[in-house]
Amino acid sequence: MQVCPSKADSRLFVVTMGFGKIIPLNKWLLTRAGKQTQHWLTTYNRLRKKLYTALPNKGHQLIKELEKAYDVVVITQNVDNLHEKAGSRKVIHLHGELSKVCSSNDPYDSRYIRELPPEDCEVVPGTLAGDGSLERPFIVFFGEAVPMIEPAMEEAAQADVFVIIGTSLNVYPAAGLVRYVRPGVPIYLIDPDNAPAGSAGHVIHIQKGASEGMEELIKLL
Repeated sequence: MQVCPSKADSRLFVVTMGFGKIIPLNKWLLTRAGKQTQHWLTTYNRLRKKLYTALPNKGHQLIKELEKAYDVVVITQNVDNLHEKAGSRKVIHLHGELSKVCSSNDPYDSRYIRELPPEDCEVVPGTLAGDGSLERPFIVFFGEAVPMIEPAMEEAAQADVFVIIGTSLNVYPAAGLVRYVRPGVPIYLIDPDNAPAGSAGHVIHIQKGASEGMEELIKLL
């Protein structure tokens, strides 16, 4: 599907994604040679291998198509790289990236974040980051802070169109980001479930799945 260029070329189009669910694993256990550490590493190694063989779906591809007419920023709750595979240029990962590992002392210290190539994507238990701490998945675990929420808030505040796909307005962080959208900015919710009570006045609800909903959204814009 092609997106026709429009007079809205300069508008910032922010998308909050919820394709799938965050991998529901417990917090990182920093036991250098413990069985639990090895278990989590083995689990993430396995998930990482699946990630490298996964392909973006039609919804991801349609979001990329919107870049022909809009300045698109994707704010995703997922830890995969499917938006990047689809060609999206600006992606904010709220909960980290499965394809990367980092320092356990300071996960967001860019000096010690490294991306694992498909041919060498397994982490051996006991592997150390550049600062001498245990290397861990670059993932925000349950109970940890979400450092990228602030950049996401800034993008939401600049949006001329705000779209929420695959996550309810009752679920954070999407629910929190909506509060930063300026008055009068159109908000679209693509979700097959019923919209939350009280949202009908300011939210345009496309009650379909992600891919079908994106097709309808493109027709409306």
